[in-house]
Amino acid sequence: MKNIAIITGGSRGIGAATAILLAKSGVDVCISYQSDQTSADAVVAACLAEGVRAYAVQADVADIADVKKLFAYCDQQLGVANILINNAGIVGEAGKLVDLKPEVLERVFYVNLFGAIYCCQEAIKRMAKSKGGAGGSIVNISSMAAKFGSPNEYIHYAASKGALDSMSIGLAKEVGPDGIRVNVIHSGTADTDIHERTGNPDRPAMVASVNPLGRVARPEEIGEAAVWLALEKSSYTNGAIMPVTGGM
Repeated sequence: MKNIAIITGGSRGIGAATAILLAKSGVDVCISYQSDQTSADAVVAACLAEGVRAYAVQADVADIADVKKLFAYCDQQLGVANILINNAGIVGEAGKLVDLKPEVLERVFYVNLFGAIYCCQEAIKRMAKSKGGAGGSIVNISSMAAKFGSPNEYIHYAASKGALDSMSIGLAKEVGPDGIRVNVIHSGTADTDIHERTGNPDRPAMVASVNPLGRVARPEEIGEAAVWLALEKSSYTNGAIMPVTGGM
C-alpha cells in the first residue's frame, strides 16, 4: 500500500522538514498551511523533486470545517492518508500566567489541542479497520514544555501540550485495536522562526546555553524522529512519548 501523509503546519520549520523527509522515504504528502503560501509552495516543490506526489492546502486547524476540507482534498488528490503528523502549533505571547490574555489562551488551545483532536477524528474515520480502513500512524508533535511547565514564559503553551500528551496516551489505547498507532514527540527548542515571530527572539540562544549538547535542534532532527514513528520501522511502538531534546 502506498503511504500517504497529512502534515499540518507543513510550510515552515519542523513541519516542512518532516514533509521533505517523508518524501525522501517515498511517501506522498499533503501539507496544510495557515497563511504562508510561498513557503508552502517551496515545500511542495522540494517534495515533488523527490519523485512523489505533493500538495498544499490552506487550512486553519482550529477550524473544524477547514480540517474537514484538508482531509477531503487529500482524499481526492492523493487517496486516503494512512499517516497524520499533527505538527501545527503556536506558543502565543511570552509572559507570566497572571498577565495572560484570554484571547491568547483560547487561540493556543484551539490550535495546539482542539486542532490536533479534530485532525485525529478525521484520520480515525479513514484509518480504523472497524470503519473499513487499513490502519495507520498518528504522530503528535508536543514539547518538553509539557514536562517542565515553562514558568514565566509559556505556561499556557505547556498546558496545551500536556493535554495533547494525555489525549495521545488515551487515544493510543483506544484505537490500537483498530490498527492505528499514536505516538508523541517531545520536541526540544528548534532552530526555527517561531520565537522571533512571537516577540521572543533570544530564546533559542538562551536554551542553547543550558542544553547538554550546547545547541538547539535542527528541524530535520525532530523530523527524523517523526518519520521513524510514522513508518513501519516503529511498528510495535504505540503510546510512546519520545524526547528529542538534546538531553534537557
